[in-house]
Amino acid sequence: MTRQISLIAFLAMAGPALAQTNWDMATPYADGDFHTRNITQFAEEVATATNGQLTITVHSSGSLFGHPEIKDSVRKGLAPIGEVLMSRLANEDPLFEVDSVPFLATGYEQALKLWDASEPAITQKLADQGLTLLFVVPWPGQGIYTKDAVSDASSFQGQNMRAYNAATERLAQLLGATPTQVEAGDIPTAFSTGRVSAMATSPSTGVTSQAWDFTSYYTDAQAWLPKNMVIVNTAAFEALPEDQRTAIIQAAAQAETRGWDMSAVEAEEATATLAQNGMTVAPPSEAFSTELQAIGETMTTEWLERAGDAGRAVVDAYRAE
Repeated sequence: MTRQISLIAFLAMAGPALAQTNWDMATPYADGDFHTRNITQFAEEVATATNGQLTITVHSSGSLFGHPEIKDSVRKGLAPIGEVLMSRLANEDPLFEVDSVPFLATGYEQALKLWDASEPAITQKLADQGLTLLFVVPWPGQGIYTKDAVSDASSFQGQNMRAYNAATERLAQLLGATPTQVEAGDIPTAFSTGRVSAMATSPSTGVTSQAWDFTSYYTDAQAWLPKNMVIVNTAAFEALPEDQRTAIIQAAAQAETRGWDMSAVEAEEATATLAQNGMTVAPPSEAFSTELQAIGETMTTEWLERAGDAGRAVVDAYRAE
């Protein structure tokens, strides 16, 4: 009898310690994308650090929730964790598109300085909605894909240009093109059906969509480096035991460092892949570069008007570095 009571007591104490938690993680990107490979490794590191007590199942290619629904799904707790392009939230607050203002920050060094300046404000905006920011990873610098050679901005007159956020919509307009919303997974179809004939996106997306099948020119403008955010529902995060929260934070820090390195490697390799598949890869002409810089100044001014004092504080802090 005593032994039976002792066994019951042991199981009662061990039960909570042995309880396992599984989180479903939503991402809109395909398994082969470096962002997805990075978060998959992040999930594996969390599982290892928690001895399997917390597992994260990554649902890629929008299979759990579509990109437009991911952030609100995490906020509502429908999925405890997810990945989203930060600038997709620009309609909520202009601060979320600071990294997508063309030519405000070009190259990884400038992009990191801009993130250092904007991180406190972005983190607070998310916290106000019950979301905790775990880490961010940039895409390679954005370039422009076209079917024909581009000499200057007049080349875009009358074209439909793919847009994926407010900044790319405005860029298309300032180039004289008509912006058309197209998700990354629909790019080949959009080009083949004539919905779009040009796009501004990373070399990574160009390789993933096999842009050489429907475009011939890649203008390596390095216009901006948009970032993906990995966010978690704060209530779900805080409900975890302290050791599991620590494991997530540590894995997130590793994923951010690793992700920035992966992005830089991806930029070099993906740009080379475009050229290897027959695309003409070149920087913008002098005339086009001058026009793009002017567009960047216009869009920075417009963004500052929308973002107000909070946005100006971020830009001032960035430029002070």
